[in-house]
Amino acid sequence: MTSALGSIGSRLIRLVLLLAAVAAASFALMAASPVDPVDAYVGGDIAAIGPEQRAQIAERWGLNDPPLERFGTWLANIARGDLGYSHTFNQPVADVIAGKFLTSLALMAVAWSLSGLIGFTLGVVAGVRRGRWADRVITWWAYTLSSAPTFWVGLLLLYAFSVSLQWTPICCAVPVGSIAGEVGLLDRLHHLLLPALTLSLVGIAPVTLHTRQAVAVAMASDYIAFARAQGERTFGLVLHHVLRNAAGPAVLLQFSSLGELFGGSVLAEQVFSYPGLGAATTAAALGQDVPLLLAIALFTTVFVYVGNQLGDLVHAWLDPRTHRAEVTA
Repeated sequence: MTSALGSIGSRLIRLVLLLAAVAAASFALMAASPVDPVDAYVGGDIAAIGPEQRAQIAERWGLNDPPLERFGTWLANIARGDLGYSHTFNQPVADVIAGKFLTSLALMAVAWSLSGLIGFTLGVVAGVRRGRWADRVITWWAYTLSSAPTFWVGLLLLYAFSVSLQWTPICCAVPVGSIAGEVGLLDRLHHLLLPALTLSLVGIAPVTLHTRQAVAVAMASDYIAFARAQGERTFGLVLHHVLRNAAGPAVLLQFSSLGELFGGSVLAEQVFSYPGLGAATTAAALGQDVPLLLAIALFTTVFVYVGNQLGDLVHAWLDPRTHRAEVTA
């Protein structure tokens, strides 16, 4: 019990230190940006805004204060639970993140599940058939996907299935002109299909290659040779001996890819005009919406960190030897 509480405490301390470092680095980058937030906010109407109005906007946003003072004010507001106000969406930042994240969460959850299941299955097949045609085809396909940018894959799928074949919607999370609350589950899944497929295709490659190597090593081990000598068939070997050994590293890799998944969602949401947190990040960056950008940086940090910790827990459950080794160390 004491060791468990100590482990939870150490993880929370690391999270706090990580958030502090991310907050300081993000704020420093925003302060050093050569783009004037007022100019970015005004956009094409810059000629219609006079000096007095610009000064009022800068004063309201606190841009006239020194950077350290602005940083301290922002931290104090964060401590009170106030994430600020987004001038891009004309909403409190907390409301923007809450609304957009649910849309992105559905996209990332489907893509993450597909990439894990398909990647692990292909990796097992390639590892068991190492050196044969199935292994060569799967490995070539995985290396090709691993070098393909997310936006390029998205554009290809968009052209093939939305423009040419017209099987899937060309944009958005719901049909254009409809009220989101009145859209059914099938319509939402229809709009989700292509963006999720884009993200999953890019994420399949690392899981496939990693699992292939783990399975190949397991198949060449002494205990597999002994099991073969006892007359056990390949399917039984894979099911009873190989899968559990290969699943742990694959799960850990899949959870550790959450950061890349979020980065890929930013590009995928832009290609498909999908109104999630990734699209909000792009809009905030183009509009120099500092409060929203800083909040998204912190939120993403927590999201990725929690995902990595969950990966460690699942890995320890699948392979208890890992947990015992950490306790002994």
